[in-house]
Amino acid sequence: MDCMQNPILQVIKAKYTSLEPVLDERARRLWAGAEARAIGRGGITRVAQATGLSRVTVRAGLKELDLPITPAAGRETLRRLRRVGGGRKHLVDHDVDLLRDLEILVDPVTRGDPMSPLQWTCKSAAKLAAELQARGHAVSERSVNRLLHALDYSLQSNRKTLEGKGHPDRDAQFQYINRRAKAFQRQGQPVVSVDTKKKELVGQFRTGGREWHPQGQPEEVEVYDFAKKDLGKVIPYGVYDQTTNAGWVSVGIDHDTAEFAVETLRRWWRKMGSKVYPRAQRLLITADGGGSNGRRCRLWKVELQRWADEIGLRISVCHFPPGTSKWNKIEHRMFCHITENWRGRPLVSRQVVVSLIGHTATKTGLTIRSELDEGSYPTGRKISNDQMKGLSLRRDKFHGEWNYTILPRCS
Repeated sequence: MDCMQNPILQVIKAKYTSLEPVLDERARRLWAGAEARAIGRGGITRVAQATGLSRVTVRAGLKELDLPITPAAGRETLRRLRRVGGGRKHLVDHDVDLLRDLEILVDPVTRGDPMSPLQWTCKSAAKLAAELQARGHAVSERSVNRLLHALDYSLQSNRKTLEGKGHPDRDAQFQYINRRAKAFQRQGQPVVSVDTKKKELVGQFRTGGREWHPQGQPEEVEVYDFAKKDLGKVIPYGVYDQTTNAGWVSVGIDHDTAEFAVETLRRWWRKMGSKVYPRAQRLLITADGGGSNGRRCRLWKVELQRWADEIGLRISVCHFPPGTSKWNKIEHRMFCHITENWRGRPLVSRQVVVSLIGHTATKTGLTIRSELDEGSYPTGRKISNDQMKGLSLRRDKFHGEWNYTILPRCS
């Protein structure tokens, strides 16, 4: 681990840096051993990482702390102290090409080189050591770890930052959505964010994260993640009210279609929205550009029209530009908290899924209601051109394919 990313290592390194000039070889060992003992489990590794001393040296310091201190022992210690610069030389002192070859192997640029020996395998310390040995360097896996830390390398996972090719009007659409949402809220009209959460297997399956259990008694789950015929998967579709910080999730068991998405909106309005906004005349929905509520989905618009006719509201929709779904507020204001609430908890039944979602809450006041939707939502429904022409749909001047309003039709 990089010292700059761990506060404990930073403290140890700062203390060692200030004391090192006045410590001799034995005092250095004893100090390192005392620090390792004070830390407890993992102390030897942490002190070695922070100071650059070897684990053998830290361990020797720990042993010496337990030896009795006598005048004779003190004189023997002084007699055996090495001169400055004494002791075994570092690998890089007698193998001048070692660091250069190691940097060549781990340099990210080599990933684009098909001739690189480590292009098609993970660059673990063991494999780096094996490749260096093949090049004539006498180096171990532990030495490679130490050298990598000295070169300011650390173990890191992938980071999701690339969103693909951005649309030239991406930022303008964000600003447009923000203006529309604020205008609706000022007028007391509802603004909701909608999306489908990841499908989840139902049964005694592993879920990410950890939960407290008695020592040595983890929750036992299935070895293989094969869907159960009687339980299958569930599809949580959510509606998040951006004004009241409240949400609704319908847990579907059939298919993620536009009909299911609009049915979720219908249930949210009937059981939550209409009570909070009894005088509402308009509704704004912010949604992703794809999926069951996608901007190209004809069934989405047809079902919204049917719902608008039922409740008599003008329904405005603003879609996020391509490749920007993570900016949808429901993702980082509701779905992430649901995932956190069931971490390490097998979703053994549909009712468990509904209950875990419904009991999700945060310190900032988020509340969620959830319900199982056992309805059938077949895929493959075709929407004709005549049906599309019959919609009372008005496109906005700015990117009408992303922003539009569906007006209720007179019966």
